Amino acid sequence: MAFVKMVRSQVHFGAPSLWEVRDAEGHLLLAKGAVVEDDEQLASLLAHGAMVDPEEVKAALAAQALANGKPIEAPAPDPRPASLFALWDKLFWRLERAVKGIKEEAGFPARLDELAQHLALLVERDADIGIFMAVRQDNHRFAIYGLSHAVFTASLCFLMSQRMGWPRERSITLVKAALTMNMSAFELQGRLAAQGVPMLEEQRVILHEHPLQSAQMLREVGVADEEWLTAVEQHHEWPDGTGYPRKLTEMSEMARALKYADVFIAKISPRAIRKPLTVQEAARQLFKIDGGGPMALAIIKEFGIYPPGEFVKLKSGELAVVIRRTASANTPLAVSITDKTGVPVLHVARRETARPEHAITGLVADKSLLTRVPPERLYGLPG
Repeated sequence: MAFVKMVRSQVHFGAPSLWEVRDAEGHLLLAKGAVVEDDEQLASLLAHGAMVDPEEVKAALAAQALANGKPIEAPAPDPRPASLFALWDKLFWRLERAVKGIKEEAGFPARLDELAQHLALLVERDADIGIFMAVRQDNHRFAIYGLSHAVFTASLCFLMSQRMGWPRERSITLVKAALTMNMSAFELQGRLAAQGVPMLEEQRVILHEHPLQSAQMLREVGVADEEWLTAVEQHHEWPDGTGYPRKLTEMSEMARALKYADVFIAKISPRAIRKPLTVQEAARQLFKIDGGGPMALAIIKEFGIYPPGEFVKLKSGELAVVIRRTASANTPLAVSITDKTGVPVLHVARRETARPEHAITGLVADKSLLTRVPPERLYGLPG
């Protein structure tokens, strides 16, 4: 498959893309059917070397023209508001733009605060969708791993700190620390996620210094909140002195909160070199690390046993995707995407797993079916 550089005319704001967009290495940047909302997101795609398959573009336009019975025209913008999933996706590009323009554009602290506040509002609006996004990560978007990891860790930080009773203002500070903890190494994180070999020594040296470098970048643009800065500097330390970069034995409370959220999201995130841990296994490991402390418990309680995004098998034989947490950690609301024999269905159906006939009997390891079902369809939202 020969890819060519994407051109501006192949993007129509507000309209579902008729083709995939990938980077030069073939990593998916924009899925078919996804929406580019504005110039900001477009600029980020182009900065990542956005490319398209010319044959796919040609076929899609020909099919569109045939269906319309008239000459090829640009698709009309969708008048509907962006879905919540598109708004979450947009956070990645906003974060990237803020970090890349950190020295050229004044007012970085204010822009980061606005981004953190927006993220918190999305979590408050529908936390289940935020968790869904973190659990059901796309294996082909390794190129933006650094950005997505920061956003998913930040959303978990907000949920965890609010559950622990932190004042909202302090939770926002923790969110800002999560968004910026790896800002000096976002591109390296993308390469590490995509490469099929262990970390190289020169990469390890860079990674070892990124907490201090990220904090220094923040200081240079006017960030003076020492709790924020200390959390960034210490988020890879361990109480036994085996962490880095300073091998500290004492960490601030915010640094520990950031560390546990960072570790948990990393464990459930895919890499080219390894599969992600299940949420259940990641929870067990985190509980052991924290000794059953309040931070680990807050994270575990937020995700539950079967969090939104988990792919499960029901007693009925149907395969289903969890979409909502309930008061009971092991009986969430799910949506079946197959019939009782495992064959995909056109019309999905909601299942209350508290009902005996729809009880969850286990996890489904092969998640390939999930890529065929847009998340908006699962939630009954406009795509």
